[in-house]
Order: sequence, then C-alpha cells, then structure tokens
Amino acid sequence: MPTRRAFLVRAAVTAVAIPLGASACTVGTGADGTGAGGGKDADTLVFGKTDGGTTFVRNYNMLGPAVQKSPNSELIYEPLARIDYSDGAKVKPWLAKSLEFDESGTTLTVKLRDDVTFSDGKPMTADDVVFSLSIPLKDPAFNTGGTTYDGVSKKDATTVTVHWPNPAFSELSQLASPQLPVVPRHIWEGKDLKRWLNPDPVGTGPFALERFAPQQVTLGARTDYWGGRFAIKQLKIVPTSGDTVRAQLLRGDVDWALVAWNGAEQEYVAKDPKGHLYQKYATGGAYSLFFNTGRAPFDNVHLRRALAMTIPRKDIVTTLQRPGTEAGPTGLVDELYADAILPEFRGKVQQVDAEGARKELALSGFEVKGGKLVKDGKSYAPELSFNQDFGWDPYANIMIRSWEKHLGIKVKSVGAPSANLFEQQQSGAFDLTISTTFGAGVATVYSALSGRAYRPLGEKAATNFGRWQDKTTDAAIGRLLGSDDPAVTTSAGHELQKIVAEQVPYSPIYNSYWFIAINAEHWTGWPAPDNFSFVPFPGLGPDATLTLLKLKQAAK
Repeated sequence: MPTRRAFLVRAAVTAVAIPLGASACTVGTGADGTGAGGGKDADTLVFGKTDGGTTFVRNYNMLGPAVQKSPNSELIYEPLARIDYSDGAKVKPWLAKSLEFDESGTTLTVKLRDDVTFSDGKPMTADDVVFSLSIPLKDPAFNTGGTTYDGVSKKDATTVTVHWPNPAFSELSQLASPQLPVVPRHIWEGKDLKRWLNPDPVGTGPFALERFAPQQVTLGARTDYWGGRFAIKQLKIVPTSGDTVRAQLLRGDVDWALVAWNGAEQEYVAKDPKGHLYQKYATGGAYSLFFNTGRAPFDNVHLRRALAMTIPRKDIVTTLQRPGTEAGPTGLVDELYADAILPEFRGKVQQVDAEGARKELALSGFEVKGGKLVKDGKSYAPELSFNQDFGWDPYANIMIRSWEKHLGIKVKSVGAPSANLFEQQQSGAFDLTISTTFGAGVATVYSALSGRAYRPLGEKAATNFGRWQDKTTDAAIGRLLGSDDPAVTTSAGHELQKIVAEQVPYSPIYNSYWFIAINAEHWTGWPAPDNFSFVPFPGLGPDATLTLLKLKQAAK
C-alpha cells in the first residue's frame, strides 16, 4: 500500500478479451427503430429521456462551450475515473488502471489501461489523454467541468501525470466528470472546438452512433468494447416528458426512464411487482436556492437568511412528488454522509420560521415598500430563475408566495429552458436561481464555494455561480482539498457545514436523488437500491455501462 500521503486505487472492471479492430455491432432496423416484423426488436432497449426537451441536437463536441449537446454522449465517450456512489462516492479508476498522488498531493500519476480502443479500432494512448485533458487549459471557455489542474504531460506510452498548483487529494472527481472525456486526438486535433459539432462521434465507450434523428437516437453496442460484451445490441433514446413516460412504461414501449413518480408504488409497481421497478438513489448533493452574492441586495447575509428561513420545503417536495426529501441546512445528504455531518445538523428538517425571518429582515436594514426591497435610496425587485424544462413552475411559485406572505417581498418568476438557464448561471445573470450542488464527496459538494472557481459577473464560472468570496471558506476548502489526514479533512468539512448553514451562500431545498423507473419485461438483471454496486443512471456513463453489461433478455 502507498504511504499515508499517497492515493492509490486499482481498476475494478475486468475486460473480456476481444480481438482488436473489430467493428461496432450493427442491428438492422427500420428508420423508426422497429424490426422487420414491425414490433420492438428483442435485442433493443429503449430509454425515455425526460430531461432533454422535445427534440435532440446533433452536437457531440462535449468539450465545446455550446450548451446544447446530443443526448447521453456518456455512453460514447468515457472519463478516466468513475464515482462509486455505493461506496461513499469514492473516486475509482475507469479508463485509468490506477491513480496515485505523490507525497505533496500536487502531482497525480495516471496509469492507463492498455486494452482500450476507440470505436474506429485505433488504440487509446497517453497522447489521447494528454490532448483531452489539455483542452480546458487552452481556453477557459472549454473548462465546462471546473477543472483546477494546471498541467498535463506524458511520461510514457501508458502513463500520464497531472499537476495541480496546490495539494489536490480531494479533487480526483474532476477526472470522473462526463465533461472531461478522453477523445481521439487523431480526429479532434486541429478542429475549431468553438464551432465544430462533431456529428459523427468516435469514442472509447460501449456504444457507437448508428442513427440520429431529432426525435430518436440509436446507439449500437460495440463488439470490441474493452469492458465486455452486451446482450443488448441497440439502445434507443427517445425524448419524452414525465407524464407521458409513465404510460410508455406501463405499456412496455419504454424500458428505462428517470421520473419522479408520486404514487408509483400503487400506480406502477403494484401492477407487476416483479417487472415494474421504481428506485431511488441519493446523489449526495441537493437542489438549492443560490443567491447572487456578487451584487446587491444578496451580498447581505441577513436578507439571505430571511429568504432561506421562509422556504416551505415540505410543500415543495410534496408538489414535486418527492415526499420526505427535504434537505438539511448543510446540503449534505444523510444517506451518504451521515458520519461526516455535524450532530446538530444530522437529520434536521428545516421548517418555515416566519418570526425569525422577519427579525433577520429587520437586521438587514432593508424596508419592503410595494413589494420591493428598499435601502439607502435604492430599490430592488428580485427575480427567481428556474428550469422550466423540469416543470419547476409550481415549486418556484410556492417559494414566491411564501416570501410575499411572510416578508412582503414580491419576487418575479423567470423560467428558462435548461440551456439558457445554465448560461445565465455561468455568467451570473440572475438574482436568485435554483441549481444543484455536486455530490461526489464532501469536497465536491462544497467546491462551488471556492474562490478559485470565482469569476467576475459577466464571465463564465464553471461552478461558483453565486460568486461567493470568503477567506474563511477558502481556507477551509484548502485544508479539505489539500490533506489526506482524516482529522484535518473532517474538521474542514465541519467548518464548511457551518458556513453554509449560517452564512447561507446557498440554501438547500431538497436532497437530490435519481428516481429511476424500469420495465423489466424485456430485460432483467437491474441493480436494486438495497444492494447495488453501480447506479442505473445514463448520466453516470461508467455506471450505466456496468448496468447494461449485466442485463439479460427476459425469458418468455
């Protein structure tokens, strides 16, 4: 084993020996995705995508700054590492064979698998990895994943080193981001990555693009994939909505979907307890109200507290059909981080405290006149930005009504499509917005508060949307990221919990879960929340791969 100040993990996925150079598997289908007999192909799995709008855009340039991307590219492109949510959100190798920090925690040695090929048959090499990891260093516009390393170099044909300016023991999750995949240098080099759409993607992942249409994408399972062979030959991705997909699941037209379904036990599972599965997996993070602390009036802690104390979380999660998922004040989910959460915050449910909120509003120095916040001759009419593609209008309105009822503040509702909202959040063009903290470890949850991720208003920030700047926060994050001593990291994590709970740079609303519905009529072998090693969620590319590798056709 390495010394205490080293970090070493080894790959847990065993590859099946498959001849190099074999081509991706292709299944003969009609343009609508049905077989010659007119029905659904027996070796096809259908994923109903509920969070991608009504049509898809053919843009597989996953490193480019454009916000509209093709669906589920995580099954075509792969990262060096994966996050294991079944094991405390630890970072483990994927395309890497091992990941080892030096004693200082600033230089990471990445040993690569030597059996990985791209879907065009060419081997993945250290040159491809260096090229891929260097893209975010060339232009901040390409740093969509919030990477903080400052150098990448090739040591030999299967070894790469990554350098950070500061100790980075807790920053490995950057290498597991779907926004930092390994791409083929022989295709991507020389392209204008700000304009190129990469319509015909070539990746190391288990699937290759067969057909693209605005309302259906067909991916074919590769027969030369380093991780093994699939019983599934095709994965079809269709755009749908949360309401529509329920009927599609009941009919068996869709096999797999992400949907929060209040009443699923009675309306879905009870109709076929063996075949109709409804599962919930904690992401470790939370959906939160982010304040734009980079401008008035949200640079005032008392105002932030007043608004946070009058969020009716129970009403919100009930309306969102996610009962019992109210977030605690730290933004850490008990199911993953119970041992890390301070006792006073563990299991705490935040209730509306109207009286306390009015006291905080008085301390803020603001008066409310005509629904506007007024101070020093200036008035403010706040706006709340949210994702209208997710159907968050009711939840936004619950917050807005509560603020007017308890504080007299009239907040305007401003919904936006996913892509537009993300662009607003990155540039800081909002007052209040709803976004998620990340969940891959305590350090990743709080990385959105790092001064290193700060960008002035108008410039794109990868994570610190709220423009939080605080020396105490930065010092705690520095200790959390820069040490592998449990005593140091635990203490730093506790300090950050208090900062979030008391200073309220953002206010957690509800814990983030993946709600997954499965119709196992055609495919069996799905994981279950009470006994899982990987989450059946397509957005977690490696986990989706491990899920699909285990599936077998159901007996008829």
